[in-house]
Amino acid sequence: MQHDPRPETVGIEKLRAWWSHRQWLDRQHPGASAAEVLAATGWARSVGGAAPYLGLFARAGLGRAAVDAAVAGLQVHELPSARGCTYLLPAADFALGLAVGAAAPEGELAAAAKHLGVSRDEVEQLCLAIERVLSDGGPLDPTTIREAVGDAARPLGEAGRKRGLATTLPLALGLMQSRGRIRRVPVNGRLDQQRYGYIGWDQPVAGSAVDLARRYLSWAGPATLGHFRWFSGFTAATARRAVAEAGAVPLEPGSELLLLPELAEEFAEFEAPTEPHYTLLAGIDGIHLLHRDLSRLLDPADAARPLPAGRTGRTFGGEADPQTHLVLDRGRIVGLWEYDTERAEIVHLSFVPPDDALREAVARTEAFVRDELGDARGFSLDSPRSRAPRIAALRAAAAAGTAG
Repeated sequence: MQHDPRPETVGIEKLRAWWSHRQWLDRQHPGASAAEVLAATGWARSVGGAAPYLGLFARAGLGRAAVDAAVAGLQVHELPSARGCTYLLPAADFALGLAVGAAAPEGELAAAAKHLGVSRDEVEQLCLAIERVLSDGGPLDPTTIREAVGDAARPLGEAGRKRGLATTLPLALGLMQSRGRIRRVPVNGRLDQQRYGYIGWDQPVAGSAVDLARRYLSWAGPATLGHFRWFSGFTAATARRAVAEAGAVPLEPGSELLLLPELAEEFAEFEAPTEPHYTLLAGIDGIHLLHRDLSRLLDPADAARPLPAGRTGRTFGGEADPQTHLVLDRGRIVGLWEYDTERAEIVHLSFVPPDDALREAVARTEAFVRDELGDARGFSLDSPRSRAPRIAALRAAAAAGTAG
């Protein structure tokens, strides 16, 4: 999604710095809990990688143990929410997250009914069987659940496998998660490794599109209607109505960028910092993914850079999403990085002349990844082997820039 709605009288530097400020990336907030960070800056996309850890470390200096303890204590939790995608949410938003994500498993059930002959009744009966199995405790992994429910979960044959559904079990698990009847927990307590079990739950589900619009604009505003549609997955009519009922106003007359009125005065008085503040983040951090509009964070010269280890002719600015992790300064992407597990070091390509502040930010994040995470995977299938070409390309590009 690419937009260029920037009003002529508000410079992009101020917009970037404001977005960074609202994302708590202009300075660290020591003492803030994981739930407080997520409530203030937005839900953190979770795809089995290091993104939530990196984002919480950058914003509040939170170590892995503190984040894992917050997950174990249900202060924060991974839940299917906006667009049916999994995010890390604060407890105050559990009900809303489930409510806005409920359409996804319903859609999957409707598709299974149409293409695979699965009835709602059999899936509802399977839900009841799963609830009985989990009533004795847990968590139980999907294989154990499938064996325990017996014939209540049936195979869907070759047609199902082609659609990514070997049995009816995932349909029931998806419905039960969206209803707050079960929750998925990491078996080793970590967010960056995808081995899960399920446990019974009794979480209310409540909230509206307007509630999500208000939260979104507090995290990501100024933002366009298109930005909100991307994040929410709502139809144009639903998104437009939600934003209007949330009271959003144009940043200035004629602008597509919308802002909550209670933030308008603060934005008008806001001045971009003059000193750099570098942060190392995952490529799917909210500073990008809340809008999914990469060009707004890039200077034109950086947008034209070739993609590390990409096909000839592909440029960084031509991508919908970054293919590497990011270095930011006051809302501008000023570099790329990956973690080399063999050398236990961060390899980074800087778009700006490195200074002591940048070197310190890299060293701080490198120590965090090495000592607490062991790796900085971008997503569940990322591995040291798969990212080796990107690391080599970043290392070569950085060396060439230094030599030049």
